Amino acid sequence: MNDIATIFITLMMGALTSNAVLNQGLSICSFLGVSKKTSNAFGMGAAVTFVLVISSLIVYGVQYSFIVPFKLEYLDLIVFILIIAALVQLLDIVLKRFAPTMYSSLGVYLPLVTTNCVIIYTVRRVVGYDLSTLGLLQAFLDPLFVGLGFILAICLMSGVRERLALGKIPKTFEGFPIVLIAAGIFAMAFSGFIGFKI
Repeated sequence: MNDIATIFITLMMGALTSNAVLNQGLSICSFLGVSKKTSNAFGMGAAVTFVLVISSLIVYGVQYSFIVPFKLEYLDLIVFILIIAALVQLLDIVLKRFAPTMYSSLGVYLPLVTTNCVIIYTVRRVVGYDLSTLGLLQAFLDPLFVGLGFILAICLMSGVRERLALGKIPKTFEGFPIVLIAAGIFAMAFSGFIGFKI
């Protein structure tokens, strides 16, 4: 029962109460840049989630099998960035080969996944889990739920932006100002989850 509660808390924190974009202000450039169409937003969210989960698991393994035993903690951030960059390059190659439409729609934002602060933040947090079975499970679930929270935020924003494109917006708010106002309203709405008690 304790393990189920931990999983539930990890889900709620990753997706809602500590939503990386709307509560912590991380990854705003891709959140605002790729959220014009829902298909692109979901593709970006899926790419970020994939890189989050795989890089967190690899980093978790490298941290406790190589970095800690050889006392190389001063190199951990460099190693983490290299692992994330390699995964993004792999994702770039796979999307270019098998999903060229999504690859072209993500454009410049796909290489930016390498320096996406959500990924670096989550990977740094994952290496703090202990070596127990639950620690490994959290190292998998935490980035998965953070990624799902990112998908939720970017898809909600893209839905609103698609509706805004069809509506009449006052001239002063046309374009990016109305997008920032919508993002602020989302952030205020998600801040209501902070008081959620488990």
